[in-house]
Amino acid sequence: MTVDLERLRRCHFAVDLGAARTRVYVKGSGLVVDQPSVAAVNTRTGALIAVGEFAERMTGRTPDYIRVVRPIAGGTVVDIEMAQRMLRHLLGDRMRRALRRKPRLRAAACAPYDADPLARRATTETLVGLGARRVELVDTLIAAAVGCGLPVERPEATMVMVCGAAATQVAVLSLGSIVTAERIPVGGEAVDHAIVQHLRHAHALMLPSQAVRPLQVALSGNGLTPHGPASTEIHGRDVATGLARSVRVDTAAVRDAIQTPLTAVLDAIGKVLRECPPDLVADLADRGIVMVGGSALLPGFDQMLRRATGMPVHIAERPDVCAAQGLGAMLEGRIEPLALDPLAA
Repeated sequence: MTVDLERLRRCHFAVDLGAARTRVYVKGSGLVVDQPSVAAVNTRTGALIAVGEFAERMTGRTPDYIRVVRPIAGGTVVDIEMAQRMLRHLLGDRMRRALRRKPRLRAAACAPYDADPLARRATTETLVGLGARRVELVDTLIAAAVGCGLPVERPEATMVMVCGAAATQVAVLSLGSIVTAERIPVGGEAVDHAIVQHLRHAHALMLPSQAVRPLQVALSGNGLTPHGPASTEIHGRDVATGLARSVRVDTAAVRDAIQTPLTAVLDAIGKVLRECPPDLVADLADRGIVMVGGSALLPGFDQMLRRATGMPVHIAERPDVCAAQGLGAMLEGRIEPLALDPLAA
């Protein structure tokens, strides 16, 4: 594999810093943190009021002097100090003390495919601020593939699609390396934005900040197909009057509204397959695509990809935590690289 498994085995904890959720895996303890990447700050005193789920529930409901911030955007740390404070509170005093006892504390972290040096440095500095003496960066695509049980170290093609909140990454892997990949700035947040804009333009309705996910759930298991519910009732605020109002929304129109961001995902899959060697594409005709990431659970998304590509599409067993579990498997030494001994001359 392109990642150095020996160095990863010496790491004590691993962090998956996502735009939507932050996950921490501690060697020997498993996944200890799985919380939204949100923090609430008192702007008068600078004090941190809440992190994680409680801070997320405060979004859109706070007085002027409380600000809800997201220190991670697009899979990249945009506020290093706030990300460090958020991680300290998410880990808790007991876990932080246990980690500080480790001699030469080492950490691992996920890095998006094709991340620029500044983004990688921001991730590294965030973990160094927590006391890590050394930080190993692992490509999110490889970590997610390992976490969902794909044989990435074998000389055969595996295709993985990481559906994040801010971006979607698609790759073909073989022999533990990325053969070809594509990363596009379209994810679950883009789908949410498309729904919000549709309701604003078609129904003059503004949604509460946390009302889009329930709308996607209302589309049921066949959300992106014509077999879902014909309509659903949505509560929001009238754009003109500012009063509360309910409208009956045609789900077919919602499906049309989110086709634009999802079409960009299909284009990325097509580009990756066109750049992939023919022998590996032949492998993928049987194995298909494995979807991981929180947005992979968008109702009907897998069915849409299956129809558009003609390939089998599978959703990982726990798609939202695959990357963190993959890092954990590398830390625990459960992944063995394929031995490739050089031939004698």
